[in-house]
Formats: sequence, C-alpha cells, structure tokens
Amino acid sequence: MGNTVLTTSLSEIKKMEAHYSPFLSPKVPAGGVFAAKTPGCAITAYKSGKVLFQGRDGESEAAKWGQPSSSAGPSPKQQPISAKLPAQISSMSIIGSDEVGTGDYFGPITVVAAYVKKQDLELLKELGVQDSKNLKDDKIIAIAKQLVEFVPYSLLTLHNQKYNQMQGSGMSQGKLKALLHNQAIGHVLNKIAPEKPEAILIDQFAKEEIYYSHLKGKQNIIRDNVYFSTKAEGIHLAVAAASMIARYAFVKHFEKLGEKAGFTLPKGAGSQVDLAAARLIKSKGTGCLPEFVKLHFANTNKAMRLARKD
Repeated sequence: MGNTVLTTSLSEIKKMEAHYSPFLSPKVPAGGVFAAKTPGCAITAYKSGKVLFQGRDGESEAAKWGQPSSSAGPSPKQQPISAKLPAQISSMSIIGSDEVGTGDYFGPITVVAAYVKKQDLELLKELGVQDSKNLKDDKIIAIAKQLVEFVPYSLLTLHNQKYNQMQGSGMSQGKLKALLHNQAIGHVLNKIAPEKPEAILIDQFAKEEIYYSHLKGKQNIIRDNVYFSTKAEGIHLAVAAASMIARYAFVKHFEKLGEKAGFTLPKGAGSQVDLAAARLIKSKGTGCLPEFVKLHFANTNKAMRLARKD
C-alpha cells in the first residue's frame, strides 16, 4: 500500500483515461483530468502531467505506464521501462509473453508465450511481425495464422465465466495475469526442452516483486533468466509474435460471443459497450452477463440502468 506518482504528457493521460473508462469517477478534483477507481487502486490524473496511483495495486498499475516521478531517467514516452535487460536481447533466442483483453468489457483474456529463435528473426520481420498496436485486426490475424505454423507457443484463454468466479473470490486482475503468464511460459519451456531460451521477456504489467508475490505458494514458478519491460513488443519480436497470436485468439472468441449474443459486440469499455450490454440484458436477462462480460467493470451498473430506462 502507498502512493506512486508518475509524470507524463497530457496525450498519455488521455490514453490512460480511455484505458480506465470502465472505472471513471464523476468526481474529479480541481486541476484534474480524470479520476478512476479499480478494485485495487485509485488513479487521479492532473493537468500538470502528474498521475497519482493509490492502493494495494498502485505500484503494479503505475508500472504499466512508466517510472515513478522520483526515479531517474527519461519519461515513459521516450523509452520502455525495464530493468537490467541483456544488452543484445533483441537478437537473442527468447520466449516472449503478452496478453490481450484485460481492458475489454466483453470477451476473455488471452495470454500467449512464444519462443522465437534468433535464426527466425528475419523471417518474422518479413512476415510483418511488429507492435500489434500499429496494425488492424485483419492484418494481425493474417500474420498470426502463419506464426502458429512454426513458432512454438502456448495459448491460455480465461473465459468470462471463470474470470468472474476467480475475480469474485478476491483475485485481482494482476494476480490472474501473473498466474497465466507463468503457466504459459512453463508450457513453452516444456515444448522446447531440452533446448533452453537465452532469456524470457514478459510485457510488464507489474513490478517484478509484485509479479512474484502473486505467484507465492504456486508450484513451478519460472524465475531463471526472466526479464520484465513495458513496451516489450518493441524490444523483441517474440513478444510481438505472442501479442499477435493472443489478439488472433481473442478476436475469434469475441466473434463467437457475438454470435451467441445475436449481434456484433463492440470492443473496449466505452459508452457503446454500455448500450450493447443493455441490449443483451433486455434480450437475454441479467443472468447471461457472466458468460459475456467482466462483471466488476463499471459498465455493468451503467448497462443495468440503461436497460431499466427503456
């Protein structure tokens, strides 16, 4: 518990506001841009560029966006935040790990670990593997379909029903992600054995000590040569490949949910999602929600209010 403060640009703060849209509070302090409250953290962003993270998950939430203001070094906009990465990591044979779906109200969380050998790096570049945030879903899917043919990987999907059960029992989203990443990496290590990667790189969503505290008491915790960095898709193509495969799987599951709903579901967690959830409630009842959504998002209450109005 404690306070973590970041200093960043207003454009980055706007990205944060969109990311935390399910948790936005109507009460914004003087000089503030937005205030939000997740199950484990309160976030307040100010026009000065300061962002305050408070609560048990404050450090892990702040780590998604950069270094605390008290830390030395450039802002998160200038370079990834990492600790002691090997100098030549971008040209090594490594396992990269990333996840998709954590900010989407509808749909599951998909986590993928992928092993990319140094001799395959040029091939991945030719295929167009890069930071998936720069590409549209149809392009990502086309590339991912090729990747799964030769890249050793493990895909884990946490569907909404199970997610809601685990989150409702007290597990934070950070803990759920740590469990999935560790398991996926373990699967890939087993697949490629006796070969070993030169490193393992996880797209950072929590500080290293918090990540491992989430895994405390679990068997087969992967620690050897494990590194963490934000913006890891830009550091090694293994993370970019993992992200693409995870996105491909997420989109497939998302489309199936749309078929069950009877209409196209919107991604993200904005106002259009509230309307879609209200439509779902009116057609199928509130009892259907655990199969489709992440119940703890603020969208649930908004959708219920909308459904009652009509």
